[in-house]
Amino acid sequence: MLKSRIFPVLLFAALITTANTIAQIGIAVSISANIAPPALPVYIQPACPGDGYIWTPGYWAYDDIDGYYWVPGVWVMAPEIGFLWTPCWWGYSGGVYGFHQGYWGRHMGYYGGINYGYGYSGAGYGGGKWEGNTFRYNTAVNNINRTTVHNVYAGSASGGNRGG
Repeated sequence: MLKSRIFPVLLFAALITTANTIAQIGIAVSISANIAPPALPVYIQPACPGDGYIWTPGYWAYDDIDGYYWVPGVWVMAPEIGFLWTPCWWGYSGGVYGFHQGYWGRHMGYYGGINYGYGYSGAGYGGGKWEGNTFRYNTAVNNINRTTVHNVYAGSASGGNRGG
């Protein structure tokens, strides 16, 4: 009788351990190319659609059939108050160009020293800043319509823009 009660408990513990192990497995995708990506195009940033959006710049993506193709930038709601976007970038190492995925976080990360414009000068982000729960936009580097975006300041243009 004791064996019949212990077996279900051991089986349950084994299933929980297996589920935890499976949940911790991650998948990493590595993208690389033998030739450098093209120069960044000159483009006009669309107007910010409203308060709380942060510009995520366009970038060159790559596939083995078509080569490099442009993925346009887009205004995106920050997934959490205080988060900033670190853009993706291509770096050269070991004879190939490797793609480094962009990500959201509380702090700006390294993005290859690339000047994407519109606040992304290659050394941080000058397109805006969080003040408490509110994101404020630097009108010197972003396309801001003040009838739809109200949290603005006139900062430095050191973040540059890529307007034509």
